[in-house]
Amino acid sequence: MAEVWTMGELLVEIMRPRRGMPLSDAGEFLGPFPSGATAIFIDTVARLGHSAAIISGVGDDDFGTCLLDRFARDGVNVDHVSVVPHKTTGVAFVTYFPDGSRRFLYHWDHTPAVMGRAPEPSAVHSPKFFHVMGCALMPNEEFRQAVFDATKMFASRGAKVSFDPNIRFELLGGRAPQDILRPILEECSILFPGERELQLLTGESETERAVEKALAGPKMETIVLKRGARGAAVYSRDTRVEVPAFPIEEVDPTGAGDCFDAGFICGLLEGRSLKESAEIAAAAGALDAAAFGPMEGDISPQTVRAIRERRSAR
Repeated sequence: MAEVWTMGELLVEIMRPRRGMPLSDAGEFLGPFPSGATAIFIDTVARLGHSAAIISGVGDDDFGTCLLDRFARDGVNVDHVSVVPHKTTGVAFVTYFPDGSRRFLYHWDHTPAVMGRAPEPSAVHSPKFFHVMGCALMPNEEFRQAVFDATKMFASRGAKVSFDPNIRFELLGGRAPQDILRPILEECSILFPGERELQLLTGESETERAVEKALAGPKMETIVLKRGARGAAVYSRDTRVEVPAFPIEEVDPTGAGDCFDAGFICGLLEGRSLKESAEIAAAAGALDAAAFGPMEGDISPQTVRAIRERRSAR
């Protein structure tokens, strides 16, 4: 059975080909690209050579086929992905603005993307990690509760819970992110926040105080603070390490953070140190950002090793 499990949205992404093309205007789009933060994460785990499974759903349509074909190619277990007749697969439209900011339009509530349900505990054998993306908790209360229930079940089966808050403010509908995410934080061992997310979750504006507060969680072991082009800082109760970002020509940063999470988890699965795991994470994120499309980067154990070796040779 899979070492790494996740539960959340499966979407296709339809993208503007260039910056500065508002979604409100008629014009060119490219896609569909397999997407969804949960999908990007778990596909990267598989591409990095580890057994991976996802709990989700797609419609019985061409967009669903797009996602399932990609998982079949990359080796993701989809035994718990429902193919729902008479429903359409979730879709996200995205555009970039000249300053690098993005806008998403999501069509996934009431789609199979939020209809997945966890398997019976007897069907889960020796999971190492259960990974949750915060955006999976935001579409509606029923699915959020299903993800909470799955998290507790996987934790009871021995999995460590890793969590990326991945806050999508356009999905919050005025709700406080702390209220939505708190039950996962209580089970979380590894947290992957951005700096603003860490401040929101802890109520602390100063990074060191925010990290200290987050590490006081009942099961928390590691905070992996993602800082974009400034790299990452990894904190445990007795360790802090800094890992710089890999310099790349950025094409499309969507999905890079999800690939980063996957790289870090894969490093831990291989028994690597926190620093080595963060280097693998940074390499996976850089490779993803160098390609157009949310999970189109050339990520494999070989390409990750190559980019790390190029840095070491300098």
